[in-house]
Amino acid sequence: MYVKRFLEAKIRKYLTDKEIIALVGPRQSGKTTLLKHIFDDLKKAIYLSFEDREVLRLFNEQLPTFIKLYIQKYDYVFIDEFQYAVEGGKQLKYIYDNHSTKIIVTGSSVSDLSIRSIKYLVGRILVFTLYPFSFHEFLSYVSPDLFQTYKKIGDGSLTSMMLPFFREYCTYGGYPRVVLTQDEDKKKEFLKNIYSTYLLKEIRDILQIQDDLKLEKLMRALALQIGSLVQYKELADVSGFSQKEVIHYCSILEKTFVCMSSKPFFKNKRLELVKAPKYYFLDMGFLNILLGQFQDMDKRQDKGVVYENFIASELSKAEIDLHYWRTKSQAEVDFVVGQGNIPLDVKSKKTVVSKSLHSFIAKYSPKKAFILGESHFEDKKKVYFRPHYMISGIIKKICGIN
Repeated sequence: MYVKRFLEAKIRKYLTDKEIIALVGPRQSGKTTLLKHIFDDLKKAIYLSFEDREVLRLFNEQLPTFIKLYIQKYDYVFIDEFQYAVEGGKQLKYIYDNHSTKIIVTGSSVSDLSIRSIKYLVGRILVFTLYPFSFHEFLSYVSPDLFQTYKKIGDGSLTSMMLPFFREYCTYGGYPRVVLTQDEDKKKEFLKNIYSTYLLKEIRDILQIQDDLKLEKLMRALALQIGSLVQYKELADVSGFSQKEVIHYCSILEKTFVCMSSKPFFKNKRLELVKAPKYYFLDMGFLNILLGQFQDMDKRQDKGVVYENFIASELSKAEIDLHYWRTKSQAEVDFVVGQGNIPLDVKSKKTVVSKSLHSFIAKYSPKKAFILGESHFEDKKKVYFRPHYMISGIIKKICGIN
């Protein structure tokens, strides 16, 4: 079953341009489904996968034959699982420079495309990232009428109807296969499969990392530290990696769309680089499979950090860099976003202006500040109280994101 993705319209916009289109993102985020949906509407198009070893061999070893069979006869060539091509970028550059066929490729990680392809393809490639469903994409599928009503109204009057969907999303996340089933046991099994496939395909097969058991320990340790400043020594002790290896593998987790880091906000950018980051997980279900937590949100002691991770995830899917603010006196704001340095404070129940937020407003004078809670909708001077699920609209207003 195909569920319309918000990225589809943007990709279709560039189908008539010469540039190669690269679609990257985590495994099982729906890249193949999306591109096959676009492929079905095109004439003189062929869909290939580099999991087909013969097709891959021709591309790697007999490029003239590959071109004769799959490039010259078609206007559009889709290549799935492109990361398996060792010299993919160099080969694509030759095809691009000598043929007019439009090429669309998918890769499971942006790091792979960056290393093997993009260095050869500067000015020749457009890279798009498909993430698991954002909350609004999720809502547009599970309750399209409510989604359309919310888009029209855009205030807090629908909170009682939105909350059950929001809590479901915070529990099981946005991977399409998980969203498309209603059975909770199946959701958990699909999440286990996604987790296992990541370790087997991404880590062992592609990145050739054999310390996957240590990596599992590292991921679980990060999951238990959501919203806290990372202590690399502590992570090294838990995982069995050295501190240098921990930093390296945290970078790999980011490049393979498992985690994302939040760095401290400072006016002095040089200072920003020497302070400890925080880590969050891209998908809520992936986080919860690591924690082994699928209880009702009201029964969870970690509800506050789950909601903080949700906000981080939605910001990252909008491709907004994550920053937090923290002073030596322990004043802290969860997120600072946009050119206007807009603070976002995330709460689980209490929605009051904290001393920390007052301090940030006094120091940086942002035009707006947001406190995000489960259901509070109110405006007080420059402080706006909004439910967590409204983060997408907030992003659009303060960052100009479509």
